[in-house]
Amino acid sequence: MADPIGRLRAGYGAGPRHLLVLLGCFVLTGWVAQRIAGEATAGRMLLWFVGAVIAHDLVLFPIYAALDRALRGALGVGRRPAGPGRLALLNHIRVPALGAGLLFLVYLPGLLGWGDETYRAATAQQREPLLTRWLAITAALFLISAALYALRRPRRLRPPRPPNPTP
Repeated sequence: MADPIGRLRAGYGAGPRHLLVLLGCFVLTGWVAQRIAGEATAGRMLLWFVGAVIAHDLVLFPIYAALDRALRGALGVGRRPAGPGRLALLNHIRVPALGAGLLFLVYLPGLLGWGDETYRAATAQQREPLLTRWLAITAALFLISAALYALRRPRRLRPPRPPNPTP
């Protein structure tokens, strides 16, 4: 008889840990669905989730895929064999852009001024500084990424040291 783990990998396509984690995710999802099913706002939550999936897949994904393709083209990644310098620069632009984009989506209602009265009633504060704070955080993310790239780049460009001569 063949090895059972080998048969599992051949039939399932991954190892037993992957299967256990996936089953755990299904159990957790089922538990959450059961908890939400009794809520009065379950229909609104489901509608919001479906709307978010559609908005991401049909609107946001094509936008950021096109921006990434344009950035790759501007940096010359993909046309010729990419060295580690260009790929590192691409990732040092992608990461802060992702952080800024996610923060923008989270705070978009506040940036657009939706719910100002509710926010003021709940916190007794104004929302005016949200845009300037988002811009400051975005600038800080890009500055930190640029500083890290500048620190990492000289090490990569140094020629390898010749071996020490033996006496």
